[in-house]
Amino acid sequence: MMLHKPKRHGLLAVSPLFVMGLLLLGFGMMWGGASRVPLLVVFVLTAVWAVASLRGFTLGERMRCFSRGAGHASLLLMVWIFVLAGAFAASARAMGAVDAMVSLTLAVMPSHMLLGGMFVAACLVSLSMGTSVGTIVALAPVAVGMAERMEMSVPVMAAATVGGAFFGDNLSFISDTTVVATQTQGCEMRDKFRVNFAIVFPAALLTFVVYAVMGSSAPDTETPAAAISDLPKVIPYVAVLLLALAGTNVLLALLVGTLLSGVVGMLYGSFDMQTWLSAAAEGAGGMGELIVISMLAGGVMEIVRVNGGVTYTVWLLTRRIRGQRGAELSIASLVSLTNLCTANNTVAILSVGEISKGIARRYNVEPKRAASILDTFSCFVQSMIPYGPQLLIAGGLASINPAEIAASMVYPYFMAGSAVFAIMIKRRQ
Repeated sequence: MMLHKPKRHGLLAVSPLFVMGLLLLGFGMMWGGASRVPLLVVFVLTAVWAVASLRGFTLGERMRCFSRGAGHASLLLMVWIFVLAGAFAASARAMGAVDAMVSLTLAVMPSHMLLGGMFVAACLVSLSMGTSVGTIVALAPVAVGMAERMEMSVPVMAAATVGGAFFGDNLSFISDTTVVATQTQGCEMRDKFRVNFAIVFPAALLTFVVYAVMGSSAPDTETPAAAISDLPKVIPYVAVLLLALAGTNVLLALLVGTLLSGVVGMLYGSFDMQTWLSAAAEGAGGMGELIVISMLAGGVMEIVRVNGGVTYTVWLLTRRIRGQRGAELSIASLVSLTNLCTANNTVAILSVGEISKGIARRYNVEPKRAASILDTFSCFVQSMIPYGPQLLIAGGLASINPAEIAASMVYPYFMAGSAVFAIMIKRRQ
C-alpha cells in the first residue's frame, strides 16, 4: 500500500508544529525552564502562523477553518470536563476534602513510598477505568496535596500520577485506544493485551524502582492518623473514584463529586451555600486559560490537517519501508507524528489505522503487534505534549505549567524505550 506524494504544501503544512516547538524551546531557554514558559503566548503566536500558512483561502475562510477545529465536539467535551474538574477540585479543597484524604493516605503509607505508591495507584485505577483523563481528575488533587504536605516536588508527583494514568490507558480492555487499535488492525483484545503487557510491564516496574529510590530521601514526618470525625470529608473523592471505576461518564462523576462537596461541607460546617458556590465558580473560572489554550490548539491542528500536514507526514514515513522492522518503526512514527498534529491519541489511531493495517499486511507484521505499537506510541506522545488534555488538566489542578509536568516524566520514556527495544530485537520472519 503506497501513497503518492501530496501535491500541496509539504513542509509548510506541518510548519505550525515546528513553530510551536521552537517557541517552547526559545521561551524555556530565555526565561529559565519549562515552568516559566507562557503557554498562552506560545499558542497565540502559533495560531497566527497557522492561519497565515493556510494557502489558497481567503482570511474569512481560514478563520472559519480555525474556528471549526477550535469548536470541535470532542474538544468542547474536554472544555466541560475542565470546568467541572475545576469546580470539584476547588469546592473539595474548600471543605477540607483534600486535607482529609492526604491525612488518611499518609496515615497508612510510609512517606518514602508515596511517590511509587501514587504511580501504582494511578496504574491500577486507570487499568480499571480505561481512561487517563478520569484517573488524573480523581487522583491529581490528592497527589498534589501529599506533595505539598511532605514538601516534595509537585511536578514530579503530578508526573507520577499522569504516567500511571497512561499505563492503564494503554492496556485496559475498556480503553478507547485499545478498542480502536484492535478494531482497525483486526485482532482480539486479549492478544493485543498479551503483547502490550510484555512491552510495558518492565517499563512500569523500572519506573516504580526509580520512584522508590527517589522517595527514599523523603523525610519521615510524623503524620497522625486521620481523625474519625474527619472521615466524612473524603466522601466526595471516594464517590468520584467509585463512580469512575463503575464506568460512569466522567462529567456525571465530577458533577456528583461537586454536589457532594457542597452537601458534606455544609453539613460539616466547613462553609455555607454562598461560600461553596463561590469556591466552585472560582475553580471553574481558574480553568479559563487552559480552555483558551485547548481551543487554540484545536484550531491549529485543524489547519495542519486541512493544509495536508497529516497526508504529507504519512507519505514521508511510508515511502521507504524495508522489511518488518522498518514497517513497525514506520507505524510507530506514523501514529506518533499524527498524534502531535491531533493532540488526541484515539483520533491519531483512527486516522492512521487503515494505513497501518496495509503496511502490516504487506510486510507480515502480526495484527496484535501492529495494534500494540499504535496504542503504545500514541500514549507516549499524548503523555508528553503540554497541549494535550491530560497534561492541561493535571497542570490546572496542580496550579503549575503543564510543560513542567512533561519535563518531570519518567514512565513514558521507559515505555517508549521498551517498545523500541521490542521492535529491534524481535526475530524476523
